[in-house]
Amino acid sequence: MKLFFIESAKKDLDKLSLDVKKRIIDKLSFFISQENPLIFAKPMVDNDFGQYRFRIGYYRAIFDLKKDQIIILVIGHRKDIYR
Repeated sequence: MKLFFIESAKKDLDKLSLDVKKRIIDKLSFFISQENPLIFAKPMVDNDFGQYRFRIGYYRAIFDLKKDQIIILVIGHRKDIYR
């Protein structure tokens, strides 16, 4: 699978501290290196935000799946991400 970030997701990531950013990137790299990364994802109840989400500690990465591409839409703290 290939990982892509939309521009707003890149901005979300840039706003975070360096250690949190590194942890998120490392975890996303781990997820996509697996044979089936969707076993680590949960489907979203409300598809207005995206199709799935990855849980990375207190942070969430909301994404869409298109063929063999994971497109990260939003990254943020769990208390803010669903608003």
